[in-house]
Amino acid sequence: MDGEIACACLLLAAQADGSVIETAATAPENVRAAFIRHGAIQCGFCTPGMVVAASDLLRRVPSPSEDDVREGLSGNLCRCTGYQKIVAAVRDAGDGL
Repeated sequence: MDGEIACACLLLAAQADGSVIETAATAPENVRAAFIRHGAIQCGFCTPGMVVAASDLLRRVPSPSEDDVREGLSGNLCRCTGYQKIVAAVRDAGDGL
């Protein structure tokens, strides 16, 4: 929200009134494409949060290490992938923002 990561589950819609909101659908194409290319989407439950968090991380750290990615996505939980494909997707999308 307004260029900062925000937990949607902790915000009332009224708090976002007038804000610029980035979603998985409005995240940079290279991030979305990397998630698809690497198969970093299984059940899809965590995917929107992962994509938005990855976009935020890549704006701050254009060429993240594996540790950078794991820390940058640490607020999101995935029960399906084991994170390997997600980490690979984010690192692949790096330098593309």
